[in-house]
Formats: sequence, structure tokens, C-alpha cells
Amino acid sequence: MTFDRITIEPGKRSGQPCIRGLRITVYDVLAQFASGATEQDVLHDFPELQHEDILACFAYAAEREHHSARVAA
Repeated sequence: MTFDRITIEPGKRSGQPCIRGLRITVYDVLAQFASGATEQDVLHDFPELQHEDILACFAYAAEREHHSARVAA
């Protein structure tokens, strides 16, 4: 899976994953959803974003979760 909408630049937002080189991080978007925001709320707060950017954030987070360390039982 490619994440062409997700960029990581060492000098931007401390190297956090951002959306299309903007200063909006994947975390910024996901945190809004976690606090109960709707897609319309997020797009209103970040008018530079597109629906596809939000989907890319979810896909990026899902991929990171899939590859995260697992604790043995």
C-alpha cells in the first residue's frame, strides 16, 4: 500500500507524518475524530484537506497498527 498523500519531512512538525506536505499531521486529523468530530467538522477546521486525505490518514494509522509490536501472552 502506498501513502502518497502522507509525507514525512524532518524539519516539518518534528518529522511527524503530515498530509500532502501541509503542516496538518495525521495525528491532528485522527485526534479530531477521536473527540467526536465528523468528517464535515474536520474539513471545516482544515479547509485544505480533501476526503481522500482523511481516508489516507485512516489507512496510514491502520497500517501502523498492523505492524506494531505485539505483546506475548
